[in-house]
Order: sequence, then structure tokens, then C-alpha cells
Amino acid sequence: MPAPLNMASAQQAVAAELARIEPVTGELGRLFAAAGHELALVGGPVRDAMLGRKHNDLDLTTSATPEETERILGPWGDALWDMGRDFGTIGCRKGPWVVEVTTYRTDAYDPSSRKPAVAFGDSLEGDLVRRDFTVNAMAVRLPGQELEDPHGGVVDLAHGVLRTPGRPEDSFSDDPLRMMRAARFAAQLDFEVDEAAVAAMTAMAERIDIISAERVRDELVKLVCAPHPRRGLALLVQTGLAERVLPELPALKLERDEHHRHKDVYEHTLTVLEQAIDLEPRLGGEGPDFVSRFAALMHDVGKPRTRRFVGDGTVTFHHHDVVGAKITRKRMQALRFSKDETEAVSQLVALHLRFHGYGSGEWTDSAVRRYVRDAGDQLERLHVLTRADCTTRNQRKADRLRRTYDDLEERIERLREAEGRAAVRPDLDGNQIMEILGIPAGREVGEAYRWLLEKRLDDGPMSEEAAREALLGWWAERADGADGAETSEGSESG
Repeated sequence: MPAPLNMASAQQAVAAELARIEPVTGELGRLFAAAGHELALVGGPVRDAMLGRKHNDLDLTTSATPEETERILGPWGDALWDMGRDFGTIGCRKGPWVVEVTTYRTDAYDPSSRKPAVAFGDSLEGDLVRRDFTVNAMAVRLPGQELEDPHGGVVDLAHGVLRTPGRPEDSFSDDPLRMMRAARFAAQLDFEVDEAAVAAMTAMAERIDIISAERVRDELVKLVCAPHPRRGLALLVQTGLAERVLPELPALKLERDEHHRHKDVYEHTLTVLEQAIDLEPRLGGEGPDFVSRFAALMHDVGKPRTRRFVGDGTVTFHHHDVVGAKITRKRMQALRFSKDETEAVSQLVALHLRFHGYGSGEWTDSAVRRYVRDAGDQLERLHVLTRADCTTRNQRKADRLRRTYDDLEERIERLREAEGRAAVRPDLDGNQIMEILGIPAGREVGEAYRWLLEKRLDDGPMSEEAAREALLGWWAERADGADGAETSEGSESG
């Protein structure tokens, strides 16, 4: 559980944040009031103000229609957009601020529909009661800055609890995606979900099936990229939601064999995810790295299908890397992930065991080059996944694996320095191959290119002249081989 929210500190944080954003919210409040409309800061910005978090993205709600909002924001903002008009939302940017203003709403899902039926409401109170959780159902009226908290969001924020404003069954029936959002907010805020909501999520898990794959995917990405993804993922598994959106995760809860010859794959996976998060600074990016985290989550999903018990009771999972990569690709395609993300995660799953062939450093330079070649632009993420995959409690074994991987990374770096940091490619390009061999573009150029690449991987870089001589030698041997095959065929037919 997170530390309880100190109410005095929260009040100070809110006052400081409201003062910081007042040049924007105060001016907008006065503009809407002059036009005869209500305006309030709502949801996440209010919640985060109490948690001491600053944002330049502001969500507001209003009694004005989208058309009236557009007339007010148009002259005020630097840029205006209305992609959310059908849902009552008009957005604009002014300097560093991004503002989205949504008309009071009351919406709900038809039991068989993937899209909510949007209806505009007529009061702030009605708008707040339809929101997902009490900590998101607080508002600050503008320009006067009066706090509206009709459902006890401040108290729930203080106790670190996610609770729905009304009956959770009604809330989740109105919008089943809120069940995913419960897990996501638990992961983001490190909050508990109250018992009534958990019970409703469990009873109503199948309702998530009416939500589009894209919306489920977006919530899953936010959950995985949250500071505490284990909490949210465990909730999805506990309630049965994971069975419907990411069934590969609960499938990792394999029945233990009576001799406990293999580790708990599910708990191991969540630990690998957390360790991959700890290693993210190695990647040099800003913020969470979804590809690295999701690869950690999926790296062992091939184990349930490949588990075998051999004669002495030993458990094996042969080829679970290959099987897991196929499962990962299929699941990510079903969730409508981009092709690039799907290929990156699947590639990491497929390669996550490769390092274990390294032994104590017996790989040749050729094998190291192939490791780098196969990882391609995912090499740094593969370093993270491979290191994170060590969850043994045997400290001597863990230290040995770490030192061995240190050695592999050092060898990769030495080869890069000696041979150039560019991607491994043949010493001659396609045009040079065609010129040297005197052949047109076609299949034979591709064969020659691949042969030169293998030679580059085996022997390292060559000069252009050495590569030319090697290519001509291979071409001559290839021709001799073809002539010999034709002679053999001719003698057999005679």
C-alpha cells in the first residue's frame, strides 16, 4: 500500500497547483462565465494536484455544447481541434498548455455494442457520477476554484483506494473498459481496488468482450508502462479479465509437479518484468520502454505448450522460445499492435535463450557477430531481457551469469571497435557484385550477397580487393559444381 495521503500537504499541493495554472483556468473560467456557461477542472488534473503532480494538459468539463465551446476557444487558443466532437470534446493549445473541454455527459454501452451511446448532461453533479472512480470524480469550479467532491474522492485518495462513485456493477456495465482502467490505475497509483469493485470485476469479466481490441490494447500499454505493473497484472489475473484479454499470462500458472522440479513460471515472469524495469536506464530513453517490458512479460509464454516430464521427473521446455515468439506475434496481432512493435517483441522472445549457449565464453567471434546480427536494432533490449531473466536465489549462480554476460557485452564492444560500429553487412554491395561477376540483377546476386555476408560473419571485415578475390573464387567453385552435377546427370541418363 502507498503511504497515506497527508491532508495538510495535499491542501498545500492543491493550492500551489491551482495558483500555477490560474493564468489559464482563471481566464477560461471568466470567458465561459461571460458566455453564460459553467466550467470546471475535472478528473486527473484534480487528483494529481492533490498528489503533488504537475501537468500542462488540462481536462475541463462544461455546460456549453461543443459548438459553443468551439466559439469560445477559437479566438483564445493558438490551435484548435475537434476530433472528439462526437463525444463532446473540443481541444486547443495555447503556448505550453493543452486544454480539452468536454460537455457534461451521460453515456453508457448497449449490452451488445462496442461503442458508448453518448448523451450530453445538464449538470456537473450528473457528469461526476458517471466517472470511473471517486478519485477521478472530483472537480474544481472555475473561475472561483470551489472544490466539488460529492463521492468522497479526497478520502479515498487519502487511503489509497479505488472505488466507483455508484454501484460498481452499474459502472462496469455502463462501460466495461472501466474494469481494465481499475487495473491500470492500481498500477499507476499503487492503490488498492476496493472489495466490491473486485467482486464486480470478477463476476462481469466477460463484459470486456464487447470492447474493441484497440481500446483494450491502449489500457494494457498504460498498465504495463505504469510504475507498478505487477499490481495491475495480478488484478487482471485474479478477476479473470486476463483470461479474456491476455490469456497467455494466467496460463503461466502451471500446476507444480510433485517434486517441485521447476520454478513458478508466473511469479518468475512478473519478477523478470520488474527487473527489466530496473534495467531500463541502460536503454537511454526517457520514460518507460513498452517493447522491453512486454517482451519480459511474454518471454516464457511458450512454456505451457512445451512442458514435458522426462523419465526421472525432470521438467523440460524445449523450444519454448520459438513457440513463445509465435504465440506473442499472434496475441499482439489480435490486439492490433503495430507491425514494428509486434516484430520487435516477438524477436526478443525468440532470442531470449540464445545467450545460454555462450557457456563460459566459448563462442567464437563468428558466433558473437551472429548474435549481434540476429538481434539487429533490438540488441540493447536483448541485453536487458537476458539479464532480467536471471531470477535465481543462488547468489553464486547469479553472479556467474552476470559476469558471463558482462564478458559477452565486452566482446561485442571490442569487435565493434575493431570492425566498425555499422551494422554487419557484406564487404561488397549488390552493384559491385554484378560488376565483378558480370551478371544482371536477379537470384544469383542475392546468393552471392548472402555468401559474402556469411563470410563476413565468419572471418570479419575484408578489404575490397580481398572480398573481390573471395567472391570470384566462390563463383568459380559454384560453376564447377554445377558442371559436375550436369555431367553426372548426363551419364545416368545414358
